[in-house]
Amino acid sequence: MTAAKKNRKKRGTRKGFTTGACSAAAARAAAVGLVTGQVPEQIESLLPNGQRVRFEVTDGYCEKESAHAVVVKDAGDDPDVTNKARLAADLRWLPGQPGIIQLSGGSGVGTVTMPGLGLELNGPAINPVPQKNIRQNIVEVAASLLEESGIEATISVPNGEKIAKRTLNARLGILGGISILGTSGIVHPWSTAAFRTSVVQAIEVTARQGEDTVVLTTGGRTEKFVMRELPKLAPACFVQMGDFLKPALDAVVVQEIPHVVIGGMVGKLVKMAQGETITHAGRNPVNTELVAEIAAEAGADKTLCRDIVQANTARYALEKLTAISLQTVFLTALAERVITTLTGRYPNKFTLRILVCDFEGNKLAEVTSA
Repeated sequence: MTAAKKNRKKRGTRKGFTTGACSAAAARAAAVGLVTGQVPEQIESLLPNGQRVRFEVTDGYCEKESAHAVVVKDAGDDPDVTNKARLAADLRWLPGQPGIIQLSGGSGVGTVTMPGLGLELNGPAINPVPQKNIRQNIVEVAASLLEESGIEATISVPNGEKIAKRTLNARLGILGGISILGTSGIVHPWSTAAFRTSVVQAIEVTARQGEDTVVLTTGGRTEKFVMRELPKLAPACFVQMGDFLKPALDAVVVQEIPHVVIGGMVGKLVKMAQGETITHAGRNPVNTELVAEIAAEAGADKTLCRDIVQANTARYALEKLTAISLQTVFLTALAERVITTLTGRYPNKFTLRILVCDFEGNKLAEVTSA
């Protein structure tokens, strides 16, 4: 064993919290400050998945009609560039605007400058689930006072602009800082060797249960979607592979499972179609030329295809194609490309079925290999 291997830090499976969950906790602590005049040193915050978790709060203070609180992100064992980032919330009253919670991005939170992210142009890069979660936590604390006045909540990330340089945000048109993300509030260590091992182990369990089908999903939303679509399958058939496509399919081959179902959304499916073996957003950008080629097959004109090439997300293409009623044709062609790519890599190893959903978990397309 080399010295480097001996000294390499062993990665674990400890879960952490998303930037969205930390922002919501900071906002909740600041809301307590607005209501009581004192920001607490700890706060129990509601996560998007319904859990309640206690966070440490730093730099809390109140000034007249405003309050400030910071929560330091703990990403667990995930090697996330935002680990230890300081998520700050500044809240102030908005007299004469009862019930209004005005959410904005401060220093270190990126600004959306391009379409295709599902967010308002020129608005803060705070995703819809974190936005909702921040508001939920503020309402739980300040509901009675919101009957008389509104609240402005500004989320900021000191050093966020520097952190963002280590991400693909600029390619996505998110400038000046990081994104506030998270659909459950929990960070799973998708990128660790330990999680990759757990994916393989889960597939081994599927085989040991005597099941002939494994359903691979990229996360919680896609798993819920395929579970609704395939209610007759046993729970052991469903495996969240995260970004680990190749390790998952390699394990399927080793275990000789004859049928594979993949549940996914447009971005991850494009990564699969273009041949990525690890589909993490930070690995390689979406091949927009491939997206445009598939869009052309679906019936998009040359002008739109050129527009898609210049964009930086698959979601942008989907939004444009949905607007001209080519969504289903495009996603069906995309799913067929995924099948072509994967069956080329694993010829005659398993049947393949692709189920495509939107960002709310609604079914959009389905393709099965011959």
